[in-house]
Amino acid sequence: MPITVTAPEGVLTPAGEREILPRLSAALIEASGAAGNSFFTAIVGGTVHVLPARNIYAGGANRPVVMVELILPNIGLGSVEARETFITAAAQIVAELCVPGHRPENTWINIVNAPDGGWGIGDRQYTGDALIAAAAAAH
Repeated sequence: MPITVTAPEGVLTPAGEREILPRLSAALIEASGAAGNSFFTAIVGGTVHVLPARNIYAGGANRPVVMVELILPNIGLGSVEARETFITAAAQIVAELCVPGHRPENTWINIVNAPDGGWGIGDRQYTGDALIAAAAAAH
């Protein structure tokens, strides 16, 4: 389940650039109720993109926005409460890993769901049922 972090240079601390993906991954696993599940843990990953500050925009203006995008199957974070748990945790993680003065309104978190069967690894397509079965087998 890919997590993409896009941040302008100088907004994440050096430690933040290294720590943000592991911490967001742990927050997703926790919010999903999958802590300790080897299958679920193995399919959470992502990238950190640090771009020149001049390339980040919000509201049509150059602004130091840190964007966290999570793409997961439509069964992932299946309730409003689970999504809120992840969003709250992700916002806190970003706040802790940014330089002083980063404003909360400059942290955006977006959860995108792939339709059933629209998510896969390698050449293996996973439906929601297949993912649940694989996670259950690993539990």
